[in-house]
Amino acid sequence: MNIGLNAYFFLIACVAAQRLLEVRIAARNTDALLKAGATEFQSSHYTTMKVLHTSWLIACLLEASSKSSPPLVEFSIYAGLLFAAGQILRIAAMTKLGPRWTTRIIVLTDVPPVDGGIYRFIKHPNYLGVILEIAALPLIFGCWMTAVVFTVANLALLLGQRIPAEEAALRSNNSCAQTTEWAHRPRFVPGRS
Repeated sequence: MNIGLNAYFFLIACVAAQRLLEVRIAARNTDALLKAGATEFQSSHYTTMKVLHTSWLIACLLEASSKSSPPLVEFSIYAGLLFAAGQILRIAAMTKLGPRWTTRIIVLTDVPPVDGGIYRFIKHPNYLGVILEIAALPLIFGCWMTAVVFTVANLALLLGQRIPAEEAALRSNNSCAQTTEWAHRPRFVPGRS
């Protein structure tokens, strides 16, 4: 049994619509935070992130279109579960951050970082979710090339620029509890520093 190309394209369309909605929510939250006195840090990589995410979805469509046969349903199910885990992590992060969730690095001065919900366990559940999604969505239709290229590019951007910039911005915040708890919380895997 195989997953149909039309179903995969529908999934890509749903993910694209979700991302567009999230960009609107993030823009609204960013405006409100900046009006409340928050500061934006290191926005230079933001355009690169937008290009990466847009190109990823397009690459999924192009590689899937070039396939002579779709992957086995069982393989698609495993990749789909990984994608769903990424969605759950991102939604949990966005829900916990509420109006503080943005796609930019925005810090409210003298306001500690959110440390409840999923943030009790890891610093970056949203980024972990994105890592899983970028790897898994192409694999749902057996798009190995897209999965490898965009996972590597995403990891390079996250680990090389985005996460260090975000953590530096949070450290610069006077009330960020950099003492023990936040500073020693693992980035992605609970129980690992």
